[in-house]
Amino acid sequence: MKLETLSDLLVEQLQDLYDAETRITEALPKMAKAATSTKLKAAFEKHLKETEGQIARLEQVFEHLGQKAKRKTCKAMKGLIEEGSETIKEDAEPEVKDAALIAAAQRVEHYEMAGYGTVRSFAKLLKQAAVVRLLEQTYDEEKATDEALSELAESTINLEAV
Repeated sequence: MKLETLSDLLVEQLQDLYDAETRITEALPKMAKAATSTKLKAAFEKHLKETEGQIARLEQVFEHLGQKAKRKTCKAMKGLIEEGSETIKEDAEPEVKDAALIAAAQRVEHYEMAGYGTVRSFAKLLKQAAVVRLLEQTYDEEKATDEALSELAESTINLEAV
C-alpha cells in the first residue's frame, strides 16, 4: 500500500494495531497461566476480555472508514511478545517472575497507548468523529490497564519480590 495521504497512513497504522491486538489475545492466556499472584492472573484475564472488545472496536473503525479490517504485521508487538515469552520461561522466584510479567505487560500497554494516541490524532485531523470516539475508548482502557498494573506492582507484587 502506497502512503499518499494521512487517510492512507491512518489505515496502515490501524492495520498494525489490529495485528498487535490479535497477537496480544494469543499472549495474555500464557501470561495469566505463568502468573502466581491471583490478582495478576485476574488482571491478565480481564485485559484479555477487553482486548477482544478492542479488536471488535477496531473492526468498527475500519467499517466507518469504508475499509476491510485486515492485519499488517506489527514487528514491534512481535518483539514485545517474544520478550514476554522469554520472561515466562525464565527460571525465577515466583514473586520476581510476577514482577517481570508486569514489566513485560506494561511495555505492551505503553506501545498500545502510543499507537492509539497517534491514530486518534490522525482521525481528529480527518474529522472522523465516530472513529475518534472509538479510538478514545480503547486508549482509555489501555491507560487504565497500565495504571492498574502499576498499582498492583507497587502495592504488592514488587514488595513481595524484594
